Amino acid sequence: MEMVNLNRLAYFAAVVDAGSFTRAAERLGITKTVVSQQVSKLEEELKTALLMRTTRRVEPTEAGRLLHARSVVILREAEDAVGEIARSNAEPSGTLRVAAPNDYGTSMIAPLAARFSQRYPLCQVDLLLSDTRIDLVANQIDLSIRVGWLDDSSLQARRIGAFRQYVVAAPALAGSLVVGDPEDLAELPFVANGALKEPLVWHFVKDDFERRTVRMRQRLAINATPAVLAATLAGGGISVLPDFLVEQPIAAGRLVNLVPEWSLPAGGIHVVYPTTRFRPPKVKAFVAMLAASARAPAP
Repeated sequence: MEMVNLNRLAYFAAVVDAGSFTRAAERLGITKTVVSQQVSKLEEELKTALLMRTTRRVEPTEAGRLLHARSVVILREAEDAVGEIARSNAEPSGTLRVAAPNDYGTSMIAPLAARFSQRYPLCQVDLLLSDTRIDLVANQIDLSIRVGWLDDSSLQARRIGAFRQYVVAAPALAGSLVVGDPEDLAELPFVANGALKEPLVWHFVKDDFERRTVRMRQRLAINATPAVLAATLAGGGISVLPDFLVEQPIAAGRLVNLVPEWSLPAGGIHVVYPTTRFRPPKVKAFVAMLAASARAPAP
């Protein structure tokens, strides 16, 4: 038997329902010749007579009645599926799987996910926090948040914000320090972030032209940024931490920015997607909320 063109089932079902080729053509908005040709090709593919044609009416054969009964189910389910997709494209719904690093995910993405689920009650958010890169395709991740400097990738990415970095210390420790230039930091106990590629070497800029490079003296090495923050707050040493983690502690007097007149390289905040042509509404809505809440890219 030849491969059957399932599109022809719609023509065949229309003829059986209407009882004639003419009325079926009128319902479908096409010519009677096209309907007749499609049904004839379907009979050729199945090598079976499906309709008995008389001068007054078209009646299905026994095989035609069997095919019509199944065709009605198939066409109805196809229509329901198309309608379901159309509805899902109209309003965010379903499970949104988001991957993010521990620090930014805890401080920024988790609260955003809570607001998102409240705004879109038909959505559920599955948030995966890890400082290890997660395979988006293998783990069916809708989007990933990357904080820092984006590596070359075959994935699609969009920059939605930026962050700054500060050299900070607990007030008790900061009060005993004399820091004028970045070079003074090299002699101080340092809490290194092992999650970074180069946790001890830092490049400082002042007034866009004065540059200094400093190698820190490691006292502690911790491979998770939130734990680096905890150790710094406890007075374990000075450290370099992103603004989204230290702005509140600085404002509350729990941390001190040691060299406010000097800047460290600003990093980007990116949304990374699996390569696909269309984004479902749940992804578009979440990224829109994230972009609105993220700070403007640093100059």
